[in-house]
Amino acid sequence: MKGVLATDRRGVRELGAEELVGWDEVTQGVVLNSFDIELENVAHIPPEERPYSDFNSYTATVASWRVIKPVYNRDICIDCQNCWVWCPDTSIISRDKQMLGIDYDHCKGCGVCVEVCPTNPKSLLMFAEAEDPEAALAKWPEKKKKEKK
Repeated sequence: MKGVLATDRRGVRELGAEELVGWDEVTQGVVLNSFDIELENVAHIPPEERPYSDFNSYTATVASWRVIKPVYNRDICIDCQNCWVWCPDTSIISRDKQMLGIDYDHCKGCGVCVEVCPTNPKSLLMFAEAEDPEAALAKWPEKKKKEKK
């Protein structure tokens, strides 16, 4: 999915690689700001154009945590946006109510997107992390026909 990731800074830092402190060593009242400058109406700025700070979840990646990943089949998707709404990591990339793909830098492989997908067969399925997306698409199940009563 070339051109889907926002910027060169997206997912450049491996979360957990920095020196961590214990819960009792964190400064009380600490705030991690998303941006280095004051912004107004940030919701109206596309994510790829926002000036994120260097220490922000936007620049961090958790991809190494994942053992299974969702693969997306555009031919089956009905753009219902269920996966986008329910993804706990905002890893579903959607623009103008159209599913574009999955942000693998931030997806942890929880499978919530697959569970809420209403299509038959599902337009998102979980595959092994090492599985090539093209190979996964070749294994996609056929639509199940309803049995007549």
